[in-house]
Amino acid sequence: MSKTMQAVSLNILGKEYKIACAKEEQAGLILTAQELDRQMRKIRDTGKVAGADRIAVLAALNLAHDAVTGKSASGDSDFCDRIIDLRQKIEKVLENS
Repeated sequence: MSKTMQAVSLNILGKEYKIACAKEEQAGLILTAQELDRQMRKIRDTGKVAGADRIAVLAALNLAHDAVTGKSASGDSDFCDRIIDLRQKIEKVLENS
């Protein structure tokens, strides 16, 4: 059984990304993108880090650290699978931009 994929528009640090995702995963993806955007803006606003790529890496490290140390709101046992899936989606977007 295959999932129906739909495009979701996400705005992260002022840039729009369209990500294909299953309808039942859209809400989670949107919340995740909003949290990533919040983290990236927080890092950017310190003025200590320049460049969206560096800001993204630092935000990703912060979010991953929070998840690994149990500070994440998500307690899913399939966390690693979700991270891998998100990484693949992000790589596809970066390849196409």
